[in-house]
Amino acid sequence: MHRGDLTDEQWSRLEALLPPQKPKTGRPAKNHRLVLNGMLWILRTGAPWRDLPERYGSWRTVASRFYRWREAGTLQRILEALQQRADAAGKIDWNLHYVDGTSVRAHQHSAGAKGGTQRQRGSDAVAAA
Repeated sequence: MHRGDLTDEQWSRLEALLPPQKPKTGRPAKNHRLVLNGMLWILRTGAPWRDLPERYGSWRTVASRFYRWREAGTLQRILEALQQRADAAGKIDWNLHYVDGTSVRAHQHSAGAKGGTQRQRGSDAVAAA
């Protein structure tokens, strides 16, 4: 196990929340734990998918499963289930958990807007007077 990978205790909480490991058709799927550790590595480091270490398997496999689970709502259901469990155990103080806007990145085009005061056109200036 590498630093940042899921511990056995963490995995035991998550395993039941994931889709079945064996697909109905086709070749066997990569181990969910290995793929999930790869997803967490990407989220933790912010690296591009192609930089995923080989120990997690093919970056294409990890990325496609991430996007498939996201579209199917699997990741949202996992988050909600873990929040419910933690809340029931009294481990969440909802007054303390929030997202600070300073940690949210702006869109790449958000900094390019024209600034300054806007001048009125001739006909608008006459109408304003």
